[in-house]
Amino acid sequence: MSTEKLIVEGQEIALDQDACLCDLADWSEPVARALAAREGIELSAAHWEVLYLLQEFYQQFQLSPANRALVKYVAVNLGKEKGNSLYLNGLFNGMPAKLAARLAGLPKPANCF
Repeated sequence: MSTEKLIVEGQEIALDQDACLCDLADWSEPVARALAAREGIELSAAHWEVLYLLQEFYQQFQLSPANRALVKYVAVNLGKEKGNSLYLNGLFNGMPAKLAARLAGLPKPANCF
């Protein structure tokens, strides 16, 4: 059930009750920037690195990772200095799994409130 719309480059993008994309195919970098702006985040190279990594995780496992899995996956793929909660919390306003998944165009992780 869609509860909200996001207008990006003249296109209407449907969002669910968690402000995640209703259709994962609607994701693009402009959509990610618009979603990030709603959160008061300007996406940097560090953000993009994590967002694209999350999309790889989703393609491999068909789910959005919970926080612990996200931290571990980032550590394995981007290094321990980036694969820690402090780093990811700083990038994603203290909600790395939930917010990063949303910005990457993925569904909310199953165990996030």
